[in-house]
Amino acid sequence: MDGDRAGAVGNGVLGSRVLRVEDQRLLTVGGTYVDDLDIPELAGAARVTFVRSPVAHAMVTGVDASAARGEPGVIAVLTGEDAPPAEDKPMAEPLLATDRVRFVGEPVAMVITDGRYQGEDAAELVSVDYEPLPAVASLDKALADETLLFPAAGTNVIAAAGAEDSTGDALFEGCDVVVGATIMNQRLAPVPLEVRGAAAAWADGRLTVWASTQNSQIARFQVAGTLGLPPDAVRIITPDVGGGFGAKIGADRDQIAVGWAAKHLGRPLRWSETRSENLVAMTHGRSQRQDIRIGGTSDGRILAYRMDFVQDSGAYIRGDYLPGLTRLMASGSYLIPKVECSYKFVVTSTTPIAAYRGAGRPEATAAVERAVDLFAARIGMDPAEVRRLNLVPPDRFPYTSPTGATYDTGDYVAALDKVLAAAGYSELRAEQAARRERGDRVQLGLGLSTYVEITAGDGGGESGRIDIHEDGTATVFTGSSAHGQGHDTSWSMLVQAELGIPMKDVTVIHGDTDAIPTGTGTFGSRSLQLGGAAVHKAAGEVKEQARTLAATLAGANEEDMEFDPRTGIWRVHGASGTELEWGKIAGAAGPDGLTADVMFTADSPTFPFGAHLAVVEVDTETGKATLVRHVTVDDAGTLVNPMIAEGQRHGGIAQGAAQALLEEVVYDADGNPLTGTLADYAIITATELPSFELLDSQTPTGINPLGVKGIGEAGTIGSTPAVQNAVIDAVAHLGVRHIDMPTTPQRVWAAITDAAKEGAR
Repeated sequence: MDGDRAGAVGNGVLGSRVLRVEDQRLLTVGGTYVDDLDIPELAGAARVTFVRSPVAHAMVTGVDASAARGEPGVIAVLTGEDAPPAEDKPMAEPLLATDRVRFVGEPVAMVITDGRYQGEDAAELVSVDYEPLPAVASLDKALADETLLFPAAGTNVIAAAGAEDSTGDALFEGCDVVVGATIMNQRLAPVPLEVRGAAAAWADGRLTVWASTQNSQIARFQVAGTLGLPPDAVRIITPDVGGGFGAKIGADRDQIAVGWAAKHLGRPLRWSETRSENLVAMTHGRSQRQDIRIGGTSDGRILAYRMDFVQDSGAYIRGDYLPGLTRLMASGSYLIPKVECSYKFVVTSTTPIAAYRGAGRPEATAAVERAVDLFAARIGMDPAEVRRLNLVPPDRFPYTSPTGATYDTGDYVAALDKVLAAAGYSELRAEQAARRERGDRVQLGLGLSTYVEITAGDGGGESGRIDIHEDGTATVFTGSSAHGQGHDTSWSMLVQAELGIPMKDVTVIHGDTDAIPTGTGTFGSRSLQLGGAAVHKAAGEVKEQARTLAATLAGANEEDMEFDPRTGIWRVHGASGTELEWGKIAGAAGPDGLTADVMFTADSPTFPFGAHLAVVEVDTETGKATLVRHVTVDDAGTLVNPMIAEGQRHGGIAQGAAQALLEEVVYDADGNPLTGTLADYAIITATELPSFELLDSQTPTGINPLGVKGIGEAGTIGSTPAVQNAVIDAVAHLGVRHIDMPTTPQRVWAAITDAAKEGAR
């Protein structure tokens, strides 16, 4: 511990491996999550239980709640007839279904009871008459438009782009080799440790909602807008949040419904879903079918790339930004002269799709990285060499891709070479060749991924405020919202580095719209480069205010005042006995105190990058794939705290590997979820993962004053295609060309078996 804290002094704090200040409370006392709240405002709160549709697509012809209303402890049963109407647009999502349900898990009614468990029994007594309609549970059925989820819209296609720009086969003119495939980036469940939850109370003309969310301010506008309230009549408070991964951006429909019901009934309410509810009713991620074609020369130069994809929206539109992000990042980290990308965005009778760690960028990376491996295999060239030959060179930055993304800084080749050297790539290839020569049952596979992603791409800014108090302590108010990222630690480090106030004397406050009315929140790996930069900017403004006050107190000119950031002391240059501490200066600041409230907005997003090498072993008799090594460079610019960055990388790599190996949400043809419990949905655990080998690389950006880029999603984006490529590589010599994710034993075994049959013909 002492070694980790050794660098955390004065100006040397930034870049040091400072232990997270949040962890002592979380690991000893424990967090306070929505369902833990024990506060006067929620005294006597009733419990909410949702009645959810058991069918994927049906007309609702009647709801009879009379039996439930007569049960002990039942306060009310609310239906869609009671709720505010949905927006007046073709594909609007109601708070509670009225005439039609569109996915298994859609809420139809709310049962309000005195106790939690009374609601479960009463909900079963709510009788809903469903007139089944054909399910639209696949992309092909959605595209066919034979059954419409929203008849008034006239189609299941929400949006489409890019097809009008296609040049057809002309794109690949001059290519010696063209190879293509149709691949699936499967649907995933976010599975945060803390399921969704909310509590709400209506008092004195204001609605307060306590929500497990990634951004209180966005949630406030969503609640207010849906319920027809002015924003200042809504307060959102976010206690500790046990994971979000993009699925808790803002307030979702169920949380808004809890707020509405509290106002409607005039009493406080609580809601916390079950795990099985979470798996079918919380938004899912990914679910994108990709048609890829790549062409180039026989010596490895990539000349053209096309991706046409269909993005699943699920039953309602919650992730309308996803296909645009995939299209923007289609060409990845490669210098490809000609790139085309088109998409169709469709509704299906399944759980809605929204952001999930990476949100559109993992899909783009997975597609182009599979394409590069397919191309390398076709021309008989090592995939590492093909990548090195085609990566954007360092002298081309800032580089604008054919799809319009301007990458700020990077050295992609150096990242790849660092990973190959650290892993002993040539030795691994030699071992692989030896196993193949011997015909070993367990074969070795090597998978590469080089990636670039966009962070803070939403175009918004972030707020930051610093108050210095008379006792010399500081309070930071931030619009960023922590749910595991270590904001308390990082923001305190920034204050100590700039103002010399020790981290232990800095309090960080977030997640309360009364305390921080303006803010954007945490998603898209935006926090440090926007929220952290705002804190840095506020500290600079506080320092300038302090200079003026210190000069007045010392009876000196402002230009004669000097500041020592190691100690937080102001003094007159060259004059002993003139030292002034922050408390003294803050006390002289007047009734408003020593404070700075700022908004930081960057001119453009940043583009982290990296390279991953996955090493797997595949049992060719059973199809079982085991990840045995994972070596990565994840370059996110300047690192404020390498320990926190490594924690984000670890989590991201684990989730990316999980997609490649295990996880998939599955529906049957009638839209029934087949993975509605953790007995069926195979989340990854530590037993399936090796210790990750993380290599350091820091390429600063000039987009913000800290030189930082986002790191929260990078590991996911880089690891998924690396692991998938590794599994396929392990059995490529047996004739296997591609295996869709997840590369389960069944799929790997089937691919080996099918390749053997094909080879015997």
